[in-house]
Amino acid sequence: MRVGLWQLGQSITRRLSQAGKKGKFEELARRGFATEGELKKTVLHDFHVEHGGKMVPFAGWSMPIQYKDSIMDSTINCRTNGGLFDVSHMCGLSLNGKDCIPFLEKLVIADVAGLARGTGTLTVFTNEKGGAIDDSVITKVTDEHIYLVVNAGCRDKDLAHIESHMKIFKSKGGDVNWHIHDERSLLALQ
Repeated sequence: MRVGLWQLGQSITRRLSQAGKKGKFEELARRGFATEGELKKTVLHDFHVEHGGKMVPFAGWSMPIQYKDSIMDSTINCRTNGGLFDVSHMCGLSLNGKDCIPFLEKLVIADVAGLARGTGTLTVFTNEKGGAIDDSVITKVTDEHIYLVVNAGCRDKDLAHIESHMKIFKSKGGDVNWHIHDERSLLALQ
């Protein structure tokens, strides 16, 4: 399975690279449901372009898929020395309030209350039948502040799910508020 996913990734990368050489960015953007002008840009977009980043549509964002070096050179460098990735297209948000933990525990499978301050975990948002909606990474900043990151491709669905449950929770007296951190960038060290 791991080899199959790697080969799929290589195939997609080759296709995107070839499409860019043929000037078919518009076709790829349409497949991603956005035109080049409609794509969102991270705060670091200009940096990526200035440093030779090959920009492609991803989940409604213009994101770098490759720089001047080869993909293999980048992979080896990352595995040997580390790599810093712009993942600002992901949706970071904070839940605040004295009931933010009980609220979130109604939506995910994680034991949020059991996390030590400053630690996080991977979790899954579930629907009313217990089925998976999406995965997420959560961090317990304090007992009254939880930081979450949800996937860019599922942002609208995930935020709508959280918001609909938050309205109900708050109508019953629950103390929870949220802030979506669109004003921030998000970097990942690998």
